[in-house]
Amino acid sequence: MGHIVNSEREYVLLQRRLDQNLTGAPFSPVFIEILKLLFSPAEANLARQIPLRPTRLQDLARKLCLPLEKLRERITSMAERGLVLDFEHKGQSYVVLAPVVIGFFEFVFMRTRTELPMTELARLFEEYMFQDDRFARSIFSSQTQLGRTMVREESLPETDFSEVLDWEKASSAIESAAFVGVSLCACRHKASHLGKSCSAPQRTCLTFNTSGQMLVQRGMAEAISQAEALAILAECKAMGLVQIADNVQKQVGFLCNCCGCCCGMLQAIRTLDIHNAVITSNWLVAINSPTCKGCGLCAKACPIGAIHMEEQDSKPAQAVCTPELCLGCGVCYTACKFGSITMQKRAQQVLVPETTFDRLAAMAIERGKLANFLFDDPTRLSHRALGRLASVIEQSAPVKTLLAIKPLKSVFLNALQRGISGR
Repeated sequence: MGHIVNSEREYVLLQRRLDQNLTGAPFSPVFIEILKLLFSPAEANLARQIPLRPTRLQDLARKLCLPLEKLRERITSMAERGLVLDFEHKGQSYVVLAPVVIGFFEFVFMRTRTELPMTELARLFEEYMFQDDRFARSIFSSQTQLGRTMVREESLPETDFSEVLDWEKASSAIESAAFVGVSLCACRHKASHLGKSCSAPQRTCLTFNTSGQMLVQRGMAEAISQAEALAILAECKAMGLVQIADNVQKQVGFLCNCCGCCCGMLQAIRTLDIHNAVITSNWLVAINSPTCKGCGLCAKACPIGAIHMEEQDSKPAQAVCTPELCLGCGVCYTACKFGSITMQKRAQQVLVPETTFDRLAAMAIERGKLANFLFDDPTRLSHRALGRLASVIEQSAPVKTLLAIKPLKSVFLNALQRGISGR
């Protein structure tokens, strides 16, 4: 009986550790069942001692008092199953604990698996993610998000096209990448195990550069050329899928081709009313009422239901867009056969973090997890003490108020980055 209790304890402790991540992992008996299917008790015990930020394997081995090669063997086994991330940098091996998303949920479903009970995992993940809004709100709380919408370049007027920056273009994300990998869409693959996947293709999830290389190395992605990636992008556009990319300007890590019915991010908008789950593009739909034929194709194509058909003054129904909901993706532009839809610049520019560090730091500040982001090594007493101090500081009303002011927040992030890098 004590063994059972101790085994359960390891999974609860791992859940608490994962909940410290920027995207969170709220407690649920369902989530504990997921962890039991993915981690052995010994692996759960090891995983919860791995920092949330990349750590040299030899440093972790020393802290855990484990032989380096024994630890490497255990980490490799877990990495091959997508439970942790390991990689090489300048001849050194690093490891980091994978969050739930973007993390081991995707790593489980972005390839076919025979060694796992995939249908059971799909059912449990579906229940954990959508039985209520706790998990979704832990991911999508505050302003800065994991993903941003990319506008379809072909939907923009020629007069405005020159104003589109490279980081706003899906084609540029592909063409500027030194390495491209493709995987199964985790969301549609999960839905297929539940018997409710749509007809959209599954081999559509693109990862770039270091992220792509890491996934290919662990068998979770297939290396492809830029030309093949551009062909996948064209196919996905023709299927009416929306492009959602890594929410950064430089070194974009991923580009998803998402459907409104299966995508977890879009489902958070559609079913849980978390309207900021995906950052919009800098563009907005404009519908030309005099030429609208009321066919409803644009409303049907919109991945989040931002367009609806409306009758006015006994006239035939016409398409109407709710600006507060519009992602600015341009899918409706492609669907319209009568040229009644154009894209126009938003009145206020959408702010996108410049780098991954900027995004992570902004998320940490907004979610009250700056202490976890800075001092996340659970094996070091000094980090725990400094983490508690930072947590008290960041939760104080004056600091929270100041960081809500964007120019001060930007200064804070720049100073923080200089401090960490030692410049």
